Amino acid sequence: MAPGPPIVEARGVSRIFPMPAGPVAALRNVSMEIAEGEYVAIAGPSGCGKSTLLHVLGCVDTATSGALRLEGRDVGALSDSQRSRIRLTKIGFVFQRFFLLPMLSAIENVELPQAEAGVPRDERRARARLLLDYVGLGPRADHRPSQLSGGEMQRVAIARALANRPRLVLADEPTGELDQATGEAIAALFDRLHEDGTAVVVVTHDPSIAARAQRVLRMRDGRIDHGDRP
Repeated sequence: MAPGPPIVEARGVSRIFPMPAGPVAALRNVSMEIAEGEYVAIAGPSGCGKSTLLHVLGCVDTATSGALRLEGRDVGALSDSQRSRIRLTKIGFVFQRFFLLPMLSAIENVELPQAEAGVPRDERRARARLLLDYVGLGPRADHRPSQLSGGEMQRVAIARALANRPRLVLADEPTGELDQATGEAIAALFDRLHEDGTAVVVVTHDPSIAARAQRVLRMRDGRIDHGDRP
């Protein structure tokens, strides 16, 4: 699918963390955008600011300076509750360590964001089953995380990220805890998300994962350079 208009725009974004030894600049004057339906990888060495950028784009963290717009809205002008609503309904997150709730089954983990969004129980249960089928885990719906492999837990995490039909999925090293074959299977799921029209941004150290994206943004020392596919 060809990229559409920008869904996220960052202009001159910096993120400074106060530290006892002095302020640390995790992001330095970053400007970039993600088009609707685009697949972008963010690559670079450890500590270069990749995860910080992802957190700012996902409204988990706020920029120290600069401007961030999501679907044309100035994120800096929104209240905490408005940003929380955006995180819940507009953005899906996938993390390296899954962060599934261990006391809940796979289907209950996928239902949880919908419950927080006020979706009726029957509707959210039906969508959770649909999403588990989408990621190939329908038969494991009633299993708890301790009964699932690492790859299966990441599939549940991806289903959970899609629960509220986000337009943007942000993934932070989603294959970092997985073996190569399992990681390839998870990467194929992100390919499918992109093909189905969802904008996908993946932070990765793995060149083979980055190579699947339409565009690679490379970071170093808190700065970003626009690059093409490797």
